Amino acid sequence: MASSQTNLIFSFLLTLNFLFFLLPLPSSATISLCSPNAIYQLGDSISDTGNLIRQSTSPKASVFAHLPYGISFLGQPTGRCSNGLLMIDYIAMSLRLPLLNPYLAKDSDFSHGVNFAVAGSTALDSSFLAENDINSPITNSSLSIQLNWLKSHLKSICHTKKDCEEKLTRSIFFVGEIGGNDYNYGFFRGLKTMDEVQKILVPHVVQSITRTVMEVIKLGATQVIVPGNFPIGCLPIYLTIFQTNDTEAYNEFKCLKGLNGFAMFHNDQLQQALQQLRNAHPNVDIVYADYYNAFKWVLHRAPLLGFDKDSLQKACCGSGGGKYNFERRNLCGVAEATVCPIPETYISWDGIHLTEKAYMHIANWLIRDLTPKLKCLF
Repeated sequence: MASSQTNLIFSFLLTLNFLFFLLPLPSSATISLCSPNAIYQLGDSISDTGNLIRQSTSPKASVFAHLPYGISFLGQPTGRCSNGLLMIDYIAMSLRLPLLNPYLAKDSDFSHGVNFAVAGSTALDSSFLAENDINSPITNSSLSIQLNWLKSHLKSICHTKKDCEEKLTRSIFFVGEIGGNDYNYGFFRGLKTMDEVQKILVPHVVQSITRTVMEVIKLGATQVIVPGNFPIGCLPIYLTIFQTNDTEAYNEFKCLKGLNGFAMFHNDQLQQALQQLRNAHPNVDIVYADYYNAFKWVLHRAPLLGFDKDSLQKACCGSGGGKYNFERRNLCGVAEATVCPIPETYISWDGIHLTEKAYMHIANWLIRDLTPKLKCLF
C-alpha cells in the first residue's frame, strides 16, 4: 500500500514538473529551441536513459538498474544515473517532446528521436585507450559505436538521402557530453598525471567529438549542440581522490583549482575546434553548450535555489561519510551506502552524477543560453 501511495506521489510530482515547462514565461526568458520534432542524443552517463542496463547479459547487475537510482522518478530505476530525471529529459519536456527512449529498448517509440548515450562510454575507442595503458571497464560503446547506431537507425526510417535530410532539418543533435570518462579512466585507472592526460588525451578526445559532428552534418543535421565538461574539481569523486592539505589548491567554493583548470582547457580546445567547423559549415548551427558555467551558476546560487550550503560537495547517496560522503569501493547502490533524507537539498547524487534538481536548474540555464544561438529555420 505504501509503495502504491509513493508511486502516486512521484507521478503527481512528475506531472507538476512537466506542467512547469508548459507555463508561459516572460518574453525575456522564453524557452524555445526552434520547435524541433526530434532529438538525437549521443553521450555518456550524463544523458543515458537506459542503454547501459540493457547492454549487459545480466541487466540487473548494474547498480543503475536498482534503487535508490530513480527513487525520485516514479520511485523506480530506469537506468538513469541519478535519483530522477536528467538534463536531456528537461530539455525534451521544454520542447513539448516525449522523454527520449534508449536505443537498446527496441520496442520503444522513436518517432521523436532516440537516445544513443551509454553510461561509462568514452569519446575514444577502447583500443586507443588500451594502447595508452588506460582501461575502459564499463562498456565498449564509444562515440564511434553510437554513431554507427545512429546511422543504422536512420537507414531504417529514411527511404532516400533527401528524405533523411528533410526529416533531420527539424531535429536537434546532441554530441555529448562525452570525453569525461576518457579523463576519468586516465586519472583513476591509467595512473596518469594531469599533464599526461592533458597532452595525450585531450587532443584526441576533441578530434573524436568534432569528427562525429562532421559525420552527423553529412547525414543531414542542421542543428548540433556540443556540450563541454563540468568543473570536475567540484565533484566528490575528484575531491576525495585528490584531497590535499594545501589550502591554496582550493577555490572559494572549495573546489580543486587544478582540476577545474583541466576542464577549462578541454572546453577551450573544444570551442576552438567547433569554431573551425562553423567556418566550414556556415549553414549549420553548431552550438557549444556551456556545462561548466551552468554548473558554476547553480553552485554560486545554491542556497537561494534550496541546496544545503553545508552539503554542496557531498554525495547524497554514498558510504564514505566525512567531507564528501564518497568511497570508491562502496558506491551508491551497494548495501553499505545510505541516501540523504532530502535529495533536493544536494547537488551531487552519488559523487559522480548530479541530482534531479541540480540537473533541472542546469537545464534551465542551458536552454536560456542556447535559444538565441540557434537560427530558427522553420
